[in-house]
Amino acid sequence: MDSLYLIVGLGNPGREYARTRHNAGFMVVERVAARRKAEWSFEPKFNARCARIELDGRKAVLGEPQTYMNSSGEAVAALAGFYKVPLSQLLVVVDDADLPLGEIRLRASGSSGGHHGLESVEQHLGTREYGRLRVGIGRQASTARAITGHVLGRFGSDELDLLEMVLDRAANQAECWLTAGVAKAMNQFNGAVTAPMPKG
Repeated sequence: MDSLYLIVGLGNPGREYARTRHNAGFMVVERVAARRKAEWSFEPKFNARCARIELDGRKAVLGEPQTYMNSSGEAVAALAGFYKVPLSQLLVVVDDADLPLGEIRLRASGSSGGHHGLESVEQHLGTREYGRLRVGIGRQASTARAITGHVLGRFGSDELDLLEMVLDRAANQAECWLTAGVAKAMNQFNGAVTAPMPKG
């Protein structure tokens, strides 16, 4: 029997953080789950919400750590360890303030790029050799305080149409990663989503 795949979206739990830029990872895995009508449940042993999907014969667990962003690695390591997921079958979905809104970028491995969620995952797994899908949320200012306010802020009304297109494309990319592998998913989906025309 083939081993499970694991797709984990990173974010912060709680209503006050719902739909904030920092929760783009949550939004992507929720979109994947919704397409399959997968049910979410909280699993205390992982401190994560989980759902299960199957696509083209490949089974995956979707995860949302409930640890807060900076401790995401605790839940990711617990899930990967329990389900004996090979690192090549792990995908972490995160927001990226260095990419403009509208751009997504999948890599098979790499540095955290200063993202505290990825730093935590790397610390708990002891490696950088796992896939990560970065969802651009745009950066509005250069000071640390302004960046914190930006990532914890919500998307503007003028960004929502583009956000919907980004979430669809990122969900498509995650599904392609699951069924066809990282190389095809990178080639087919990395890059910018074309912004929708302004409504006249």
